[in-house]
Amino acid sequence: MSKIALLFLMVFAAGVVATFFYSGASAFLVYQLVYFLNPDSRWWSAEIPGLSYSFISAVLMLVAVGLKFRQYSELSPWREQPIFKWAIGIVILYYLVGLIAIRPEVHFSVTFNYLKLVIIVMVAYKLVNTRTLLDFALWAYVIGATYIGYLATSYGRGSGGRVEGIGMVDSPDANDTAAALVPAGAILLYFFWMGNKKVKLACIFCGALIANGLVLINSRGAFLGIASSAGLYLIYMTFSKYRRKGQRAVAIFTVILGISGGLYVADDTFWERMSTLKNVEDQETSGSSRVNFWIAALDMSAEHPFGLGVDGFNMLAELYVPQEYLSGTVYKSVHSMWMQGLTEVGWLGLIFLLAMLLSLWRLSRRAKQWVLDQGENEAYFKLLALECALFGYLVAGSFINRFRAEILYWMIVFLAIGINVYFLQKVRGQKQARGIAVGRRGRSLRNSKGVSV
Repeated sequence: MSKIALLFLMVFAAGVVATFFYSGASAFLVYQLVYFLNPDSRWWSAEIPGLSYSFISAVLMLVAVGLKFRQYSELSPWREQPIFKWAIGIVILYYLVGLIAIRPEVHFSVTFNYLKLVIIVMVAYKLVNTRTLLDFALWAYVIGATYIGYLATSYGRGSGGRVEGIGMVDSPDANDTAAALVPAGAILLYFFWMGNKKVKLACIFCGALIANGLVLINSRGAFLGIASSAGLYLIYMTFSKYRRKGQRAVAIFTVILGISGGLYVADDTFWERMSTLKNVEDQETSGSSRVNFWIAALDMSAEHPFGLGVDGFNMLAELYVPQEYLSGTVYKSVHSMWMQGLTEVGWLGLIFLLAMLLSLWRLSRRAKQWVLDQGENEAYFKLLALECALFGYLVAGSFINRFRAEILYWMIVFLAIGINVYFLQKVRGQKQARGIAVGRRGRSLRNSKGVSV
């Protein structure tokens, strides 16, 4: 048995045991591990039992939350997070659109998978209910992304100048795989900035493999995503007035290290592909022809405002996209998570997603202000890192179909968990403490009146 297969089985078994004897959140960590390792599609899959590890880990999460549902509900009530309301609304829309979908069998199959994803993130929100558990979940994601970077480094580029075939279940395409690595940039920057020497070394190791993986996969959308999210966070690290004394020097060192590392792993093939971003005249090589598909999606939505279901755009692309952009095939993707949602579940579905993101951002803004008022600057920068991680994925997803992506909803729930453990739980605790104090004063007053009488 290979070392990777043996390690996977050991970690999987340890996660199952830890779920019942340490924390239910271990089940979600196992789920994250299975997602990235994708054991059914790896070369070492023949060396492990042929089980549905993803299904087992998902059921394990449900069992874990069910055993202590009342306790988890006290720490992480769903009603405080509007994102779940909007996510459930999108699920309902998918089932309703299935009645008019062009490919109903495909649509309902994908809708069921999306329903499972929403349930998973809702359960994860309850299980990951402390600062420490949130760190564990973030590191589990980073380790998974590092494994993908390791695979890309091991495989190397193929004949097309990219790495293919190393993705996850819902991200088999190279662009989808690269997008899944994008949020790791801002998260690693936070851990490197705030961590001790051992954490910094771990961040350098993981960051090097992830960066090399992004370079080898060669996705322009992922490049824009990592540049925007990591770049935005670096600006906050360097210039924010809320940093502590001495942190600017560390921030500047981090900037220099990050840029130097990026330049070191980037090769001529990478820069040649990235240079096509500005080559708008050659629409075939620059990818700017995607704008024509986005315009076609808007035209399609004008005639079908309630959506056409999964693959609806692909089936009708030839009716809306100019023939010169079809490249000999009529089965074309819209290449944007926003336009994907618009053509699948209509304007209402797109509005629901935007409402979800807006409600999360507004709550995050309140949480950041609250932790600053409490003098918890580190919590502020952690929430900011989670915001930047989500922002980077949204940028990358603007150029590929990621409306129902696992990592998108992971980033959403990670930020929601951060808001909960750093803000909502504290505010809830203060309200409960005030209520207890008021109750005690009331009982004391009643007792004193009784004595005086």
